[in-house]
Amino acid sequence: MQPRNMSMSGVVDLAAVKAAQEAKAKAEQARAEAARQGGTGAVSPADLVIDVDEAGFERDVLQRSAEVPVVIDFWAEWCQPCKQLSPVLERLAVEYDGRFLLAKIDVDANQMLMQQFGVQGIPAVFAVVAGQALPLFQGAAGEAQIRQTLDQLVQVAEQRFGLTGLTVDSEAGPGERAEAVAEPPAGPYDALLEAAVQALDAGDFGGAVRAYQNVLVDDPGNTEAKLGLAQAELLHRVQGMDPQRVRSEAAEKPGDAQAQIAAADLDLVGGHVEDAFGRLIDTVARTAGDERDAARLRLVELFEVVGPDDPRVTAARRALARALF
Repeated sequence: MQPRNMSMSGVVDLAAVKAAQEAKAKAEQARAEAARQGGTGAVSPADLVIDVDEAGFERDVLQRSAEVPVVIDFWAEWCQPCKQLSPVLERLAVEYDGRFLLAKIDVDANQMLMQQFGVQGIPAVFAVVAGQALPLFQGAAGEAQIRQTLDQLVQVAEQRFGLTGLTVDSEAGPGERAEAVAEPPAGPYDALLEAAVQALDAGDFGGAVRAYQNVLVDDPGNTEAKLGLAQAELLHRVQGMDPQRVRSEAAEKPGDAQAQIAAADLDLVGGHVEDAFGRLIDTVARTAGDERDAARLRLVELFEVVGPDDPRVTAARRALARALF
């Protein structure tokens, strides 16, 4: 299970780490305000299931996904399988005790969101974690499958993003909502990671690369730093490119590995993941020696940007193996 980054524009957002940090800061402000007003820092079980529309999507899903995994249930009143699936998801949202938030989206009233997630049929269930979206399943899945998928989601959220979920007040009434959440413990590299995010925000991609590298020197297994470094390096490479010239050269020189590598970087930044992967796999298949190795290595680097468990990466790895052997 591997998230892919989503933005309201419908393209891949390679600054997801930055978005997560910003949402985390907003969550911390909400916690501080709740504490100042004497709040308990907990939510009611009834607040674990919310209705979301296009106007509130950024606030209720994208921002809150930095606090807790948000499971999205795309449904419609006329959909009979939805009427079987939705009650199960609502019951599990309460049973999982704040480890995920369930957002229900009526596709008839929110066609834009349906299109942006690429929903082909309902019921369809997605999740958003730290601003990144991933498909979970489509159709009225059995409860055992749903539980297994949710367990994987919670594990990804905890291990990769440090999201421990919401604190639930079992005695709270349905109208007693607080936006505060349990704050994960600060890590030893928070300052360096924040410096990298600030560099990304300022367009200093070289500075972001160095900041992430500084974390990895001492902590080579730091997942956030590895993801951030792969993204920052990609953004650094494309920063000075002339897209029109790069694409023209790639079209004119299909056998030129460097031309195809540059175009693949642009493809990925533009959100065209399969195009980027396919371009480099074709280059591996038609070249040899150093050029073939360069295309293969860049493809492996782009796998890191998207995430090793993303199904598009899995498919591309198989295609690469066929091209190599």
